[in-house]
Amino acid sequence: MAKPKIETLLGDTVEEIKAMGKEGLDHPSTKPVLIGGGIGAVAGAVLPVISWPVGLLAGAAIALYNRVRP
Repeated sequence: MAKPKIETLLGDTVEEIKAMGKEGLDHPSTKPVLIGGGIGAVAGAVLPVISWPVGLLAGAAIALYNRVRP
């Protein structure tokens, strides 16, 4: 029986975050996620609806999702 998609997505994301934590900037996902967080923070600072911390989290989450599920 196949695993539901949400379980595999969550598991893959957790493994990717663990690998990024262990390897630091040497991991291929670290730089794109940091750049995504930076872009999100700038967007959050410019947009009146959200603040920069929310933008930072959203940008990093989107970049991480794109790395885990291209």
